[in-house]
Amino acid sequence: MDIVEIIALTMGVAWASGINLYAAIFVLGWMGGSGDLILPEDLQVLTSPMVMGAAGFMYCVEFFVDKTPGVDTGWDAIHSFIRIPAGAMLAASAVGDVTPAVEIAAAILGGTLATGSHLTKAGSRVMINTSPEPFSNWVASITEDVLVIGGLWTALNHPLLFIALLIVFIILMIWLLPKLWRGIKGVFRFIGRVLGIVKDEKPVVPPDIDKPVATTALPRSPPDK
Repeated sequence: MDIVEIIALTMGVAWASGINLYAAIFVLGWMGGSGDLILPEDLQVLTSPMVMGAAGFMYCVEFFVDKTPGVDTGWDAIHSFIRIPAGAMLAASAVGDVTPAVEIAAAILGGTLATGSHLTKAGSRVMINTSPEPFSNWVASITEDVLVIGGLWTALNHPLLFIALLIVFIILMIWLLPKLWRGIKGVFRFIGRVLGIVKDEKPVVPPDIDKPVATTALPRSPPDK
């Protein structure tokens, strides 16, 4: 693998892990085991039937959990402690036989990218869950699965195209995350008001400095005679 393919694979597995870790592991294991892809030595373990079986089982669980409003947000919260470290570890393993410094750098970049894609997915799900109908969750979940599978296929077969699309995704992510954060704070503030945990503060109206202040007239003393 040349440097472009290594970069695409490294960033691809990190990005995919933040969205759907189990699909990413299963796809890599399937392609590596079928001979369609020569995985780096440290990723050869993904072709193990035991690893693929565990990843496939957890993908089936996530397939249904991820489409249940409210439950998907709890699932994402728990997987904050799973997807991000796994993304960093897979990124470090994807660079192949290199120096420890390069592996650490790949782990840092991979973990950061996995964090960004995970927060984008989790934050979007919180906002989608404000919709009363459940169909938007199904559409979002299926779209995420297609993105992960299609993104990894693109990274492995068209690395330059994947890198270009990843740069676009990162730009959109930087623009979107602050908006998602403000929206999430609004959702939890609303829930807190409904539960009586958060109370609305009365706004303090500043005095109008242009308005004359009314004064009480004092009685005049009679003039001296």
